[in-house]
Amino acid sequence: MAGNTVRLHRVLHAPPERVYRAFLTAEALAKWIPPNGFTATVHHMEPRVGGTFKMSFTNFTTQQSHSFGGEYLELVPNELLRYTDKFDDPNLPGVMQVTVALKAVSCGTDLSIVQEGIPDVIPVEMCYLGWQESLVLLAKLVEPEIQQ
Repeated sequence: MAGNTVRLHRVLHAPPERVYRAFLTAEALAKWIPPNGFTATVHHMEPRVGGTFKMSFTNFTTQQSHSFGGEYLELVPNELLRYTDKFDDPNLPGVMQVTVALKAVSCGTDLSIVQEGIPDVIPVEMCYLGWQESLVLLAKLVEPEIQQ
């Protein structure tokens, strides 16, 4: 976790197509991306290069929300997502960039995530912890093989 960057790696027992879809489907994203103790609302999602998204996380205990959004910079189906993230709160300045790389492996998908440009006021270790919590939920969403 150098500077204001978080790097994560997981191997998921699911095909890249399912993992990729979990990043680009509003209902799926709202289910897995909020860290523990938060809910998510996807207000807008246009998953195409140049398209934008807007969502918010709400602290379940305090009911306080923070919203953020960004733009899709690069989408290679089942292989790569690159997008920006910017908080609406002026106290959380700057634009983050997130790169998600997916690679098919013998048991599923090798997933690597890099989030760069995290605002200085957010402890990087808290961001890292939040991503770890989210990735547990991602695995619970994409790994089951439910046929009906």
